[in-house]
Amino acid sequence: MSKLQRGFTLIELVMVIVILGVLAAVAIPKFVDLRTDAYQASAKGYAGALSSANAINYAGCAAKGGVATANVCVLVNSCADLGALLQPSLTLGVKPGTTVAGTVYVAADTATTATGIDCTVVVGDGTAAGQTAIFTATSAP
Repeated sequence: MSKLQRGFTLIELVMVIVILGVLAAVAIPKFVDLRTDAYQASAKGYAGALSSANAINYAGCAAKGGVATANVCVLVNSCADLGALLQPSLTLGVKPGTTVAGTVYVAADTATTATGIDCTVVVGDGTAAGQTAIFTATSAP
């Protein structure tokens, strides 16, 4: 009596392994550099938060007639001053030559004007440039 054997042949198993290897070689590079995307998204998030805090502060100052009042209208002279508007507050230093991963900076600490000035938020990623996002800030009061 002859026994019927069932299963996969060696050729079929090798072909499956080869196909999985090709798929892995194509898919892995797409997921390897997610760190840069994460830092860029973080920079955009900080820029959005600072821009919103600046808009709320500016509206509070307009309501108080431009008079500095605690928790309503805070004096803003530069891009770095905007970190104090967040809860909890964020200390923004000027970007150094090489950024520290995960640290938030402003690219330049320029004075704001009544019409607004572009502030650049930099989230450090360990490189000299870091990841940047730009928003417009207006001075208050």
